[in-house]
Amino acid sequence: MLKAKSLLLLIALITGFQCLAQDTGRNIISLNDQWEFHKENGPAEAITLPHTWNDKDVLDDAPGYYRGVGTYKRKLKLDESAKNKAVYLVFNGVAQEVEVLVNGQSAAKHIGSYTRFIVPINRFLNYKDDVIEVRATNRFNEDIPPLTADFTFFGGLYRNVNLLITNPVHFSQKENGSAGVFITTPQVSAATASVQVKSSIDNSSIAAKKVQVETVVFDAKGNAVANQTTEVNINNGGNMMVVQHIKAIQKPQLWSPENPYLYRVITKIIDTKTKAVIDQVSNPLGFRWFKFDAEKGFFLNDKAVKIIGASRHQDYENRGNATPDALQIRDIELLKAMGGNFLRVAHYPQDPQILEACDRLGILASVEIPVVNTITESEAFTQNCLNMQTEMIKQNFNHPSIIIWAYMNEILLRLKFSNDKPRQQVYFNHVRVLAQKLDSLTRKLDPSRHTMLVNHGAWDIYNKVGLTKIPMIVGWNLYSGWYSGVPEDFGKFLDRHHKELPNTPFMVTEYGADADPRIRSFSPIRFDKSVEYAVKFNQVYLNAMLSRPFVAGGIAWNLADFNSETREETMPHINNKGLLTIGREAKDTYFLYQAYLSAQPYLKITSAQWKERTGTADSASLTTSTQSVQVATNLKSAELFLNGKSLGLKAAVDHIIDWQVPFINGINQLRVVSADQSDESEIYFQLQPFKFNAANIPFKNINVLLGAKRFYIDEKEHQLWMPDQPYRAGAWGYVGGEPYKGTNNRITYGSDKNILGSDNDPVYQTQQVGIRQFKFDVPDGEYEIALHFAELVGGEAKEALAYNLDNNHKKEIEKQRIFGVSINGTPFMPKLNLALDFGYTTAVKKTTRITVQNGKGISVDFSAIQGKPVLNAIQLRKIY
Repeated sequence: MLKAKSLLLLIALITGFQCLAQDTGRNIISLNDQWEFHKENGPAEAITLPHTWNDKDVLDDAPGYYRGVGTYKRKLKLDESAKNKAVYLVFNGVAQEVEVLVNGQSAAKHIGSYTRFIVPINRFLNYKDDVIEVRATNRFNEDIPPLTADFTFFGGLYRNVNLLITNPVHFSQKENGSAGVFITTPQVSAATASVQVKSSIDNSSIAAKKVQVETVVFDAKGNAVANQTTEVNINNGGNMMVVQHIKAIQKPQLWSPENPYLYRVITKIIDTKTKAVIDQVSNPLGFRWFKFDAEKGFFLNDKAVKIIGASRHQDYENRGNATPDALQIRDIELLKAMGGNFLRVAHYPQDPQILEACDRLGILASVEIPVVNTITESEAFTQNCLNMQTEMIKQNFNHPSIIIWAYMNEILLRLKFSNDKPRQQVYFNHVRVLAQKLDSLTRKLDPSRHTMLVNHGAWDIYNKVGLTKIPMIVGWNLYSGWYSGVPEDFGKFLDRHHKELPNTPFMVTEYGADADPRIRSFSPIRFDKSVEYAVKFNQVYLNAMLSRPFVAGGIAWNLADFNSETREETMPHINNKGLLTIGREAKDTYFLYQAYLSAQPYLKITSAQWKERTGTADSASLTTSTQSVQVATNLKSAELFLNGKSLGLKAAVDHIIDWQVPFINGINQLRVVSADQSDESEIYFQLQPFKFNAANIPFKNINVLLGAKRFYIDEKEHQLWMPDQPYRAGAWGYVGGEPYKGTNNRITYGSDKNILGSDNDPVYQTQQVGIRQFKFDVPDGEYEIALHFAELVGGEAKEALAYNLDNNHKKEIEKQRIFGVSINGTPFMPKLNLALDFGYTTAVKKTTRITVQNGKGISVDFSAIQGKPVLNAIQLRKIY
């Protein structure tokens, strides 16, 4: 027992000495727990940060989401010793207008959802029973960007909150939410590098103070490689900027994506008399230099580097933007694992963890403020933009990963005053003036980095307004083959920029095609949302960018799917252009990028993501169904095996190899081999008989989409849906009618409306119009049949997405649609009026049982009463 007590005492002493040795003069304490939250006039609930009040309502079928006031409260217990300290609350992000109260008194206000702000609270504290209250709102405010955007404006205290306690003399907390220390590298080469450190220091005490400012540069092993100490006098209540020019470091390790070598810069304030550390901060330091060349692209440390990466939104599946640190860091790890070397932090500054991970992992980055789609021509709007730009730059100044500051995105997408050209010209002038102010401010605050303004693909108007002449780099968001045109137009646009703006470096800052991971197709076409179309789309874009040296780089939109509440389409409220799902599961496109970008041999069965399949036997005599399987690779060729049998050696074309695979019913083992590389997957296949009388393929059930050429996987109920076919004797199919075609030019079939009452929107978004009959030539037995309907024409008119550049809507003409449905001659739904009986764009499922006898099979007949009958989907299941 005595030995145990002695050991505990020794541990305590060691811990105490360690605390003394590591005393930095400041204390940072997390305040993420013990909060109480309520919406305006709503009930209170206990919550833990990060928190948003929009994690659920942005996913429901009701249009809109709560954009109002939310109030957070928390008790704060401070020791008496804090009375002689400087005490701050540090908010990493609150959306979007906020007032902080301490013991009922207003301590600070802040505007903007995406940057840090720091609140001094000493004068409000009683050090007994202090209460913090945070009143936030994400209401629309015409003076605060963003005004509109293709992402959700979540509300809440959605990032970490900390308590910061420092000595009266400390690094300034008044520098726009920054740490008060700013590091630059005025000169960098492979031979030598210099460092400049600017430290803003406050003295909140009642007496002047003589201190030393000591800065030490440590290498990655912890060795001190350079230092400088400066002695200064700081008046009481005063501020001083101390500038230190640290001696050159010889043969520095250079920071790059391949070798993200980080030094540490530790800056201390030391009491001249006692030599005690009064305050201390640490910052990363990466030695690198770069340039953008309009003819040859991007260079890092004198080496040509093609920028390839992705943009990122900060929300996560079922969490909104209240994403834990570990999941945010994982996003950057996934980008690195993809082979990416660049992150566009879009369309707003994100959690501090993001750029820290970029520094650590070797990911170059750009950061921008959320001036998106349109502006307000007010002084308040302009000032808020300038404040946001200042906060963004100062807070992130010391990250070596950042090479670009940006400030506008597709600002002419939503044109105002289209019917008043003189007034529109005034608006354009205001846009240009704001852009120039932001660009000039950025160059003044940080002349070591580049500026960028991002445009959508409307070449003429951006040139006419003059926005291509202001920034150092022009960004283009290009979606040829998605929102407009065909994929082959993309390369033509790149060549046009190079020809008409030959001295202006540029990047492709967005490109992408929606890929709903539940939708597959063997005949992929624009806007079918299939994974296969997205693969083809990205191949075209990657090939075009990689083959043109003058293209500095390309940034895929987006790293992961993200919430956009106003979107409908196949997965309502989600933008599906991500290379990962919103839950960060890889899509085939992610593996395609690994094949293009990996420096190591790479071989992956991308079609393995399609783990459950269905299809019809190839013929009446065969028990196989032949379907495509794709493999992504950076190798020249590979050989695929199905259940141990070779399907041949094939060459890769644009990093993809495609085999036609004869799947059997049940489990299928796939294995691909190339040299010493291999990959395996297991696919379950539900084989449908070519004809129902096939004895060797027992019929269980079938799910058919009408008017579609795509497969759909219902992951929740494990139901596999397949495209329709015209009726074939002995089998199944429709008789009469044609696929539904929407009222815009984007979609060649189907609707992109949100289907109410179902999460399986693709089941109801296509239909056969004017159908007369659907037949199943099944043998005698007991069956269950389900008919699926939705009225796709009519309902509330909604604003079309601005991004659909050729979204020429025809006016929907609502026509009366009444029809009868009978099954094997017996009336089932004799007078069906979908709009009147169920409502527009509402899922309707009607199920019944049928006894089939005398070899008659099943015939579902549709009779028009007024207008044309429709059928969206049909299911048949054999009971016995």
